Amino acid sequence: MTTYATEPRLGTDRTALYVEVQQFYARQVRLLDDLRAEEFAATFTEDGVFAQSPGIPRVRGREAIAAALRTAHARRFGTEPVRCRHWHNMLRVDPGPDGTLVTHYYTLMMVSRPWDPAPVIAPSSVVEDVLVYEDGELRTRERRITPDHQSF
Repeated sequence: MTTYATEPRLGTDRTALYVEVQQFYARQVRLLDDLRAEEFAATFTEDGVFAQSPGIPRVRGREAIAAALRTAHARRFGTEPVRCRHWHNMLRVDPGPDGTLVTHYYTLMMVSRPWDPAPVIAPSSVVEDVLVYEDGELRTRERRITPDHQSF
């Protein structure tokens, strides 16, 4: 049975909480950049929601998240050799009233190709997450990504 903490285990130490969330994202984004879809999806709750972008149906559950990640990569790059790097910045972490952590941050995705030393930066997005403690570990319960070009 999954248990959820009713409040962040670090209590009122906001600095330690911020560092913990940063470390969670550092691990999670590395899995994303390495296209380790199942391991990335495992950083979500079993019933986690992933909304990649307005206009793309949101998916629920780890299997669906992993499949959506692979599909998005194939749709954008096909078999082209690329290396993606996501850069998160301007992270805000707010404890929610129900023991969740609500985060907001900016992200840039840089795409490098072996024949071009200059990476392409696209897209720029705002990400909003709801994080929970699940069996003592942070997990993403819900993620909503809004690319800047779709927010006008």
